[in-house]
Amino acid sequence: MAEDERQEIDWVGWLRRWDAQQAGYVPEREERFSVMFDVLAELLPPSFMALDLGCGPGSLTQRLLSRFPQARVIAIDLDPVMLALGRGALGTGDDRLRWVCADLAARDWDKQVGDEQVDAVLSSTALHWLEPDALAGVYADLARRLRPGGVLLNGDHMAFGPGTPTLSLLSDRRLGRQWTDAAFAARDIETAEQWWTSFCAEPALAPVVAERAQRFAGKQRQESPPSFDAHVEALKSAGFREVGTIWQVHSNRILLAVR
Repeated sequence: MAEDERQEIDWVGWLRRWDAQQAGYVPEREERFSVMFDVLAELLPPSFMALDLGCGPGSLTQRLLSRFPQARVIAIDLDPVMLALGRGALGTGDDRLRWVCADLAARDWDKQVGDEQVDAVLSSTALHWLEPDALAGVYADLARRLRPGGVLLNGDHMAFGPGTPTLSLLSDRRLGRQWTDAAFAARDIETAEQWWTSFCAEPALAPVVAERAQRFAGKQRQESPPSFDAHVEALKSAGFREVGTIWQVHSNRILLAVR
């Protein structure tokens, strides 16, 4: 996409709309971010380096850079729409932000990042896209990249295991009520489908939308994302010495792992 076309697009407005519809799916979204940052403030020095995995348009990164003026972030995603939106709205964050296009499901994704070690890895509503084997591989790669004492924070909906059917039932029913189109309409919130329809209808965005369609051709979302237990097992197998939930609302959790 040409630079003049980028400047004509209201990237900040699109990011604002993105954040609004995402908050419809995760009403505790801002609290989730704040808890993650509170952990970083407690455990890391002010000038830490972080990875934002599956960064989308940089919602988490934007808030992190604002909260921690000396921090730097490498934001990683495969989606060209999300990367274009993030670059357009946030730029380089005064040279504290680097965007990387990489497919976390690919075994060599880590090579796209470079050799830099990091102090923290954060992800929000993203790693559920990964198949269990790919997820385990990502966690193993991150264990090698994180400095000793570094932290991984994954905020996402992670399902309860088969040993807790009542908890699963309660959580699933809550999400079922919360995520209906009628619920979004009652709260006057745009759904993800409505956001994408509007975005794709913008003529200036046609090239990046076409690139996205080509890049994701053949990719399918798995029906049953890895459960909470699967995340914990993969992190422990990767060599993280402490793994546990630091915050939770039903299946919406922040999983903390310490290297």
